[in-house]
Amino acid sequence: MKVIRTVAELKQQVGAKRAAGCSIGLVPTMGALHAGHISLIDRARSDNDIVVVSVFVNPTQFNNPEDLRTYPRTEEADCEKLTAAGVDYAFIPSVEEVYPEPDTRVFDLGPVAEVMEGPMRPGHFNGVAQIVSKLFAMVEPDKAYFGEKDFQQIAVIRRMVELEGFNIEIIDCPIKRESDGLAMSSRNVRLTAEQRAIAPNIAKTLSESLDYALSHSVQETKQYVIDTINSYPQLEVEYYEIVDGLTMQPIENWADAEVAVGCITVYCGEVRLIDNIKYTNKK
Repeated sequence: MKVIRTVAELKQQVGAKRAAGCSIGLVPTMGALHAGHISLIDRARSDNDIVVVSVFVNPTQFNNPEDLRTYPRTEEADCEKLTAAGVDYAFIPSVEEVYPEPDTRVFDLGPVAEVMEGPMRPGHFNGVAQIVSKLFAMVEPDKAYFGEKDFQQIAVIRRMVELEGFNIEIIDCPIKRESDGLAMSSRNVRLTAEQRAIAPNIAKTLSESLDYALSHSVQETKQYVIDTINSYPQLEVEYYEIVDGLTMQPIENWADAEVAVGCITVYCGEVRLIDNIKYTNKK
């Protein structure tokens, strides 16, 4: 595996592979890699001749300076995992390399970005669109891979691709979970032992809500999930919305969406965790 630090070298190396007829897969990450990231890389590896993984904690998508400061950075361990996973190029640039000048672009992301994470994290999705569009322009991949844990983010990225006219296929990959159900996240390392033992109740409650939803309304199911999770010590729901899986807009009745998705954000102590679950065949 080759570690690349500059945009110029990235374009030169990957461009040469593309000119030789190789297909290119990109997995954008913010590092602190875990098995969820590796599952994306495995998929990219199976689909493409060349796999590029970016490791970059993008400052423009953090609306909370403390969250940016405490975000785990584990470059040495990340490189070991990337090498073991068979990655061809690891792009690990500095902030100055990615943003030689401030990125002032504002994307018209529309309704998919105006709900849930949108109002909770002002500017977050615009920052995501900034960095992902930059990476797409640098790498020019055939396919790019994202985990469904960030379900709304994938909808935002698809919108950005539409706006910018990128000819890139966005591949969404299933959530990877710990053995006790907790959705894998780089933020999980910040949980205390006690919090780590409690956090799986988020996924457990979402899973149990599938049966509950069979005989209850959307609103009742939402309230069931919120009340159940809030009953656990140190867990506090920031929001739980059941939305149309394509538009991200909240639904009132199960028949309103082909696939309804429950998207949740929960504070476990001071650590913000997200998860989601799909409700199907509820009509």
